[in-house]
This record gives sequence, C-alpha cells and structure tokens, in this order.
Amino acid sequence: MQKSKKVQICVAMLKSSLPQEFSPKIGIVLGTGLGNLACSLQDARHIPYADLPGFPQSTAPSHHGAFSAGTLAGISVILQQGRCHLYEGRTPDDICMGVRVMAELGITSLILTNAAGAINPLFSAGSLMLITDQINLTGQSPLTGPDEDSRRSRFPDMSGLYDPDLIRIMEQSALSLGIGLKKGVYLCIPGPQLETRAETRAYRLLGGDAVGMSTALEAIAAKHRGLRVLGVSCLSNQNLPDCMAETTIEDIIATAEKAAAWLESLLLAALPALEKECR
Repeated sequence: MQKSKKVQICVAMLKSSLPQEFSPKIGIVLGTGLGNLACSLQDARHIPYADLPGFPQSTAPSHHGAFSAGTLAGISVILQQGRCHLYEGRTPDDICMGVRVMAELGITSLILTNAAGAINPLFSAGSLMLITDQINLTGQSPLTGPDEDSRRSRFPDMSGLYDPDLIRIMEQSALSLGIGLKKGVYLCIPGPQLETRAETRAYRLLGGDAVGMSTALEAIAAKHRGLRVLGVSCLSNQNLPDCMAETTIEDIIATAEKAAAWLESLLLAALPALEKECR
C-alpha cells in the first residue's frame, strides 16, 4: 500500500507549481506513443517527475516523464505524461503513485490510455478499444502491504471497475465524429517480452481482447481511491497466433502515434460531457 507521506510531499510540490485556483476533476495517464496530447493543452504548466522528490522516473520509450496541467476543450485536466512499469523493476506502489497524487489533487475521474496488442481476431492494428473489464495476470496488486488508509475498504469491489456511464459518453462522441470504436477486455502481463503464440492463444481463451503491460494496477488503485475509471487502448499490432508476424517496439510506437490522433479528437469531443458527468 502506498506510503502516504511520499504522496503528500509530491502533492505539495505540485500545488506550489500550479495556480491556486486550478482544480481539475479529470486526470489522464498517457501511454506509449500517446504523449502528444499534452501539446494541445492551453495555459499549460509542465512539472518533470525529476522535480518531485521520491517520484519514480519512467525509462520506457516515448514516455516523457512529467505532469502537465492546463485546459483541454475548456476543461481543467492534469496529464501524467508517461508511466513506469513492472518490467522496469518498479513496485506496484511506484506504478500507482501518479494515480494517488492526482487523487489527492482532487480529481474524481481517471482516464487511462495505453498501447496494446490486439488478440481478438476481429480487431485491427491502428484502431481504438474502450476497456470494459480487465484481467490482471501480473500476480501483483497495489493494495498489498500495510493498510494505511482507514477511510477506504481494504477489499474494494472490482465488479464495475470501468465506469459504464463514461464508456457511454465516449461511444456517443465517437459516433458523432465517425470514429470506429471497439470494446473489450484488457489483459495485463508484466513484460517486457512480447507474448508467444501459445501465450496469445491462452490469453484469448481467458477472455482477453487486447494485451499490454500497464493500466491494470493503476485502475485498481484508482477504484480503491473512489475514482471513476475510463480506459482506452490504442491497438498497436495484431496478434494472430496462427500467422503471427514479428514486430518491434519501434513499430508499436509508430502505430500507436497514428491511432493517437483519433484518440485526441475523441477526448477533446468527449471531455465536456465527461466533466459534467463527473462533477
């Protein structure tokens, strides 16, 4: 369980760098290849992770490593540009520290984005998938350890982890823009190696539609903190075990960056309704 003193130190540093009146209700975590959304911020303030004592630094490719605060579509938001992962040797507390910091800043809803491989044969690379549920195969939880938060349940219910009302808003916005959206289950593995053919078959049998190396632990931590959770995967490659093509992290990032343009348009269209729903 996250050490609250470490979180509070980072929160105090962030507050000292942000306007006093800044009060975001929505936080967004930007995954692999998706960091360019921060360029659309108005009145932006950027605070590198390196300026926050004890905050874990990301070493993953294309993860910029900063909090960015400002407005998108007239809505106050705070962005986490890049995250850290179990495969970097990080703990679940490290991975979820950004979520807990944003919760202390007052957000009520969290949008998690990632690049993921499509394992549903009907899903194609370059498309977007709304996450309706998840399978955590990391073997770890951000709630493990001493329970320092008596205000919240030690055993939070996860049956409605991804908020159906927020999903509905995204679907309506996608329909108005003519953007195709898939919906499916996100399966999280530790990585960093990509999955084998046999693993891909197994993950599909378990009910996964997309596979990645992030998001699941953050979603658990967010739900524990009482946040409403929305998740979107940019499907960066297609994993078909009977005709699996080799891929590289460079290819994955390039495809995610192309899909990110659709995601940015979708978020800008949906944010006013999302913010209204989350008040």
